[in-house]
Amino acid sequence: MALTWLGGCSVFLLQSSLTNSDIIFVKLHAPWEVLGRYAEVMNVRMPFRRKIYYLHRRHKFMNRIERQISRFRGWLPRKPMRLDKETLPDLEENDCYTAPFSQQRIHHFIIHNKDTFFNNATRSRIVHHILQRVKYEEGKNKIGLNRLLTNGSYEAAFPLHEGSYRSKNSIRTHGAENHRHLLYECWASWGVWYKYQPLDLVRRYFGEKIGLYFAWLGWYTGMLFPAAFIGLFVFLYGVTTLNHCQVSKEVCQATDIIMCPICDKYCPFMRLSDSCVYAKVTHLFDNGATVFFAVFMAVWATVFLEFWKRRRAVIAYDWDLIDWEEEEEEIRPQFEAKYSKKERMNPISGKPEPYQAFADKCSRLIVSASGIFFMICVVIAAVFGIVIYRVVTVSTFAAFKWALIRNNSQVATTGTAVCINFCIIMLLNVLYEKVALLLTNLEQPRTESEWENSFTLKMFLFQFVNLNSSTFYIAFFLGRFTGHPGAYLRLINRWRLEECHPSGCLIDLCMQMGIIMVLKQTWNNFMELGYPLIQNWWTRRKLRQEHGSQRKASFPQWEKDYNLQPMNAYGLFDEYLEMILQFGFTTIFVAAFPLAPLLALLNNIIEIRLDAYKFITQWRRPLASRAKDIGIWYGILEGIGILSVITNAFVVAVTSDFIPRLVYAYKYGPCAGQGEAGQKCMVGYVNASLSVFLVSDFENRSEPTSNGSEFSGSPLKYCRYRDYRDPPHSPVPYGYTLQFWHVLAARLAFIIVFEHLVFCIKHLISYLIPDLPKDLRDRMRREKYLIQEMMYEAELERLQKERKERKKNGKSHHNEWP
Repeated sequence: MALTWLGGCSVFLLQSSLTNSDIIFVKLHAPWEVLGRYAEVMNVRMPFRRKIYYLHRRHKFMNRIERQISRFRGWLPRKPMRLDKETLPDLEENDCYTAPFSQQRIHHFIIHNKDTFFNNATRSRIVHHILQRVKYEEGKNKIGLNRLLTNGSYEAAFPLHEGSYRSKNSIRTHGAENHRHLLYECWASWGVWYKYQPLDLVRRYFGEKIGLYFAWLGWYTGMLFPAAFIGLFVFLYGVTTLNHCQVSKEVCQATDIIMCPICDKYCPFMRLSDSCVYAKVTHLFDNGATVFFAVFMAVWATVFLEFWKRRRAVIAYDWDLIDWEEEEEEIRPQFEAKYSKKERMNPISGKPEPYQAFADKCSRLIVSASGIFFMICVVIAAVFGIVIYRVVTVSTFAAFKWALIRNNSQVATTGTAVCINFCIIMLLNVLYEKVALLLTNLEQPRTESEWENSFTLKMFLFQFVNLNSSTFYIAFFLGRFTGHPGAYLRLINRWRLEECHPSGCLIDLCMQMGIIMVLKQTWNNFMELGYPLIQNWWTRRKLRQEHGSQRKASFPQWEKDYNLQPMNAYGLFDEYLEMILQFGFTTIFVAAFPLAPLLALLNNIIEIRLDAYKFITQWRRPLASRAKDIGIWYGILEGIGILSVITNAFVVAVTSDFIPRLVYAYKYGPCAGQGEAGQKCMVGYVNASLSVFLVSDFENRSEPTSNGSEFSGSPLKYCRYRDYRDPPHSPVPYGYTLQFWHVLAARLAFIIVFEHLVFCIKHLISYLIPDLPKDLRDRMRREKYLIQEMMYEAELERLQKERKERKKNGKSHHNEWP
């Protein structure tokens, strides 16, 4: 049995399905009296009086500037990103003061038509409020629609869409047939990808919670524009300065420098000039603008969050969410069944309710935390497996028959490892969802919101660690603990740890981020839209085969909606999680991959329209619910912003070659002691960053099969490797040089200075940007004042009108006021 409602629940109709006789639709509808009574109980705010905009007194100088700006705007395009106002409906509640609905003061509210006074989202919310409190059987817990859905009495319950989203007639000539059609044309259509979203209409159709999600997604996408522009500028700066980079020039010209093999036995000696291409690619991401971009992105994350708070405040004011507080939630049926024997008085409702003992709650939290720790260990084990794969296959690729793979064995190893890692990530995500459900249900949260927050936090931790663990390994551990030729560190005393490419480890980090980011976003977009499209196409195909295309077109709306896909069981969780993980990729390792904001921007432009298309055409209409903010996700965003400062500091200091180059330029290069750090000061840097190794000191299991005679006609005596160590004939062979300690001290100093500087800037910005815009604060105070005045005037007008009527009827009361 499926339960659908048109707006209320006082009148209901039963109707069998046209496609399946086993399905019966219960259609609910509420008359004006029911809606008015429950709107008053729920304190629904409705339009009260047209807004009176108060204009501040401007100085002549400001007026003159505004006239000049207006004249300049006349030469610019007429705001192509704004929607055509003629096609949008007049949402009068946005231009009116609102007040809690009251039947006693019904004459105060703007009511043109009682059938449209309560919009569909409000009607659906009132209906759901009634259904959640209806007692369907005798018994203490036999209350509410959710319990009927849980025990299988009803198969589904959903509000109906407002008709078809398509029309034979053009919206420009005949107008929109309904709000769903209008949203499809001006929001979900690909032809309007560059325009702003009609958020007020989205809120009217889907409710405030979904409207806030799209408002946040649109704000995040808009804020990505400056980040993407600066990131692209950093990349283009690397492109334009590539021919002037002294380091890449020296690498490309180093035909006489022979590098030691990067793996045991099968890896050959190689000229440093063979890594010329990789050195140039590394310069595109690791150049002089990298540090600036890392600071910019850390500040950008703070500005994004602070201005979102201001944007949210404006939206909350326009949507009447400022004074809205969530109702006291009902207890989850599972919690009630588990702890029904123990009760205590609820301080809010004053009624007895099930009670969970403190010891029981603590023990369950400890078990849940242990489960989270175990799953994180599983992720680390998976990363360890990827590490073993990398150290084993690099030798395999080095002995490959194809010269292309043999000569690029390390890049092939990194590329295949990233693809395998992505497959492991997707497989573990399925496991994580089941484990998170198990652990959350084990905790026995009291209410649905507590359950949702607990599940959200677990899933985010699991997926964040799963998605970023390999990236952390490449950024901070790859090539850091390999030892040196003749004394390599090994896994289980067998496999030699992987080294960085002669051009550095940053190219591996860039490949990891680029491949994972592109594959993850492509897969998410397919699962979000492609999977429902395939399912709905298959359902439509079956209906056409059974009933014919003409009869299918005449199906009633509830039949069509029932054949659509239901919204995810976790609501907007998947949508938020995808964007939050993307935000982490955009900020945490952005110093190593400046194009991440650009990729995120392009994806989000598509994401907004994909989500809109999915909500309008592929999903049943979700229940319109209210919310004041994005919930626990804001705290997660703040945590990612703090983590991004730390990780970017370490990426610049440890992963990139920025600090070693800086130390060489000021301390060891041709300009040492002169206070300069130009490209001429980097002459000799490559030779100074490489140490010398005596080939005869190789271990037996590390000795390469070739002796390097192909380079000079005789066996090699020496090879070079990336490190700061003494030569083999020094008093302490292969000991660290003074330059190594200078570089290490500079790295630590940079991390401390960078973190303190950025955190100070972040806190200063947070302090300087108020959460509530000044003009909004003034509007709110003025509205409060005007509403009081208007309520008094309306009441006075009503009393005077009643007094006149009494005088006409010959009745007078001397004690009447006024």
